[in-house]
Amino acid sequence: MGIIANGELLDTLRRVKSFGVPLVRIDIRQESTRHTEALGEMTRYLGIGDYESWSEADKQAFLIRELNSKRPLLPRQWEPSEETREVLDTCKVIAEAPRGSIAAYVISMAKTPSDVLAVHLLLKEAGIGFALPVAPLFETLDDLNNANDVMTQLLNIDWYRGFIQGKQMVMIGYSDSAKDAGVMAASWAQYQAQDALIKTCEKAGIELTLFHGRGGSIGRGGAPAHAALLSQPPGSLKGGLRVTEQGEMIRFKYGLPEVTISSLSLYTSAILEANLLPPPEPKAEWRDIMAELSDVSCKMYRGYVRENKDFVPYFRSATPEQELGKLPLGSRPAKRRPTGGVESLRAIPWIFAGPRTA
Repeated sequence: MGIIANGELLDTLRRVKSFGVPLVRIDIRQESTRHTEALGEMTRYLGIGDYESWSEADKQAFLIRELNSKRPLLPRQWEPSEETREVLDTCKVIAEAPRGSIAAYVISMAKTPSDVLAVHLLLKEAGIGFALPVAPLFETLDDLNNANDVMTQLLNIDWYRGFIQGKQMVMIGYSDSAKDAGVMAASWAQYQAQDALIKTCEKAGIELTLFHGRGGSIGRGGAPAHAALLSQPPGSLKGGLRVTEQGEMIRFKYGLPEVTISSLSLYTSAILEANLLPPPEPKAEWRDIMAELSDVSCKMYRGYVRENKDFVPYFRSATPEQELGKLPLGSRPAKRRPTGGVESLRAIPWIFAGPRTA
């Protein structure tokens, strides 16, 4: 018995203590407009107006009031549309899942404080019994520039400050911001957003975890892991590190045990170095130069990609963009909307289409 107790059983106990019973946790991700549409359908059914058309102030007032309320918002006999049912069912699955099996709820295309509060209300209506981290994902150039204002407003809400219990996760988008404004402008916006969020959370006494939505290619924020982490603003790794590893990079970074150890060692050493030997604050003249370069590059990029009427027809005829959308890969459509130009195309087919034109 001693051999078993001090052997496989002890190893199992150590694994459970280190990784938890679920071993691997998953994230739930949904676009902000889906929550807005679901709440709009609810308020119309209840006869209290159209949530989708309300001002941001009215949305926040409604959401905070309902979050503080002890009664349920929805009647049991209500039959929502298929799209809203999917959102509600997802929240129900989260509420019924074992605690610790789901790591976070990521809100893609987050733009306003109400986008975050809406998810908390939907989870409350589903009967969730624990505080699940809800991470807004700021993706476009404008959203990155407004990220600090959004989080400042949220942290000034008494209910929200009490609910998050001193911890906040924010996801930084790389792929969509690069598609929106070009790599140069996006990179600078990402840096500024992180820098501002770090200072805001430090002032408020909040432990901030930055979640990096990097990809493998440069257009998706890809870079050598060690150098990429050390290029982040001072203090950005105090709350730990969270990154996405894109599917196309899994076998390169984790295909073999030896490679996996090397990849994780790069992350670990970068985190230690960034915290023990933090980089200096950028000088004011450096920031001015970066701001100017960012503005010029963004104008040039958008002038070519968005304002040139010939670009989209050329892109669709010269790349396999439309064919990529037909491949039986992934769980999301290639476009957020069936119509529109480059702005409606998801970042993955946008990035993948370019190198495959040869």
